[in-house]
Amino acid sequence: MKIGPHVVGAGEPPLVVAEMSGNHDGDLGRALAIVDAVAASGAHALKLQTYRPDTLTIDVDAPAFRISDGHELWGGQNLYRLYERAHTPYEWHRPIFERAREHGLTVFSSPFDATAVELLEELDAPAYKIASSELVDLPLIRLVAGTGKPLVISTGMATVAEIDAAVRAARAGGAAGVVLLACTASYPAPPADSNLRRVPVLADAFGVPVGLSDHTPGIGVAVASVAFGACLIEKHVTLDRADGGVDADFSLDPAELAALVVESERAYAALGGTAIGPTPAEREGLRFRRSLFVVEDVRAGDPVTAGNVRSIRPAGGLPPVEIDRVLGRTFSRDVARGTPLSWDLI
Repeated sequence: MKIGPHVVGAGEPPLVVAEMSGNHDGDLGRALAIVDAVAASGAHALKLQTYRPDTLTIDVDAPAFRISDGHELWGGQNLYRLYERAHTPYEWHRPIFERAREHGLTVFSSPFDATAVELLEELDAPAYKIASSELVDLPLIRLVAGTGKPLVISTGMATVAEIDAAVRAARAGGAAGVVLLACTASYPAPPADSNLRRVPVLADAFGVPVGLSDHTPGIGVAVASVAFGACLIEKHVTLDRADGGVDADFSLDPAELAALVVESERAYAALGGTAIGPTPAEREGLRFRRSLFVVEDVRAGDPVTAGNVRSIRPAGGLPPVEIDRVLGRTFSRDVARGTPLSWDLI
């Protein structure tokens, strides 16, 4: 399937998607600077999250509406206040979309209700992302699928049955295609919980391209996912983790994002095929395999000894395994040092 101009799926290098999320820290100028940095990194796409605090929750401070005290980043915080801090105002979307498109970036978003879908349709978003927590909101999935655009669905926390229901809802609703993202919905996520072996399992189970939404530190997990067939890699990005911010701890800085683009392309190129044997790039190396050479000037009738015939580089002489068959024979003619040994010389 396609997301904007990008083909996503088997046989294609992974699409690298930079998620801005709340790393703009409530500053439109910073948001636009993140767009510029994403473009400069070589990433293929920029993703936003389109919601207001009251489209995700309500302003209540009961215990159910607070994140557990032990959470590594947001312990004890009230949901409404956290989303108030992290959301991207609707009026910022157009300048962000325009800046991204000026750079040639594909830009899309995760909508969380009908008002978000309406806004993103006005901006002609080429695709939509369903966040992990919204995978169980089948009415939302059907609404988004009704745009006829492709859906990227994160599967953090989801069971196979829940993923199946979401994929069915997307297809029945008219989505142009579905990409599933393996995801560990913890922030930050421990690499040991990434379970990258599920990537091909999801692809086989649902017959769709599968990528990775990654919240682990660094780029190691994301690059490794390419070996398992990940066709899309989503990572949060910020200008500088030292600046802080709601998602900064598990976000890449621009240099790391650029490294992810390069290394994921290298990982994809490295997959190659299943052939065993010399590659075209090894042709020169074959010339410098070991073989038997005459290493001292000899005269006809001299015996072949370990002192005048050795296994050395380059190739061209008899194979090294023949050394026991040639030792003790005699040279049939004068031979100069540096001559590859052949049967006609002895």
